Amino acid sequence: QVQLVESGGDLVQPGGSLRLSCAASGFTFSRYPMSWYRQAPGKERELVAVIGSAGGSTNYADSVKGRFTISRDNAKNTVYLQMDSLQSEDTAAYFCNVRLLRRYWGPGTQVTVSS
Repeated sequence: QVQLVESGGDLVQPGGSLRLSCAASGFTFSRYPMSWYRQAPGKERELVAVIGSAGGSTNYADSVKGRFTISRDNAKNTVYLQMDSLQSEDTAAYFCNVRLLRRYWGPGTQVTVSS
């Protein structure tokens, strides 16, 4: 069955960096675009970044453009989110996502940006 497992979330100070990973299994990873979403307390889940199946195309939410980088390693069935210059507004649970016949979600990993 399809499984997505995120990792790498942590407590970090403003201006710091984190790298999130999402390990995927149960489908042909290299054939599908992958996405990162986030959800802050009391807010709706929002799209953060998307990467094409081969990794050549990426798109970002305006709020993270220039600070976050999405990448993937199709040999490892893993998608990454490098987050730099973190701000308190980036505090959220981060989820990776793939859309097959339906959307699949991982359990999420918590990122907290605070001094």
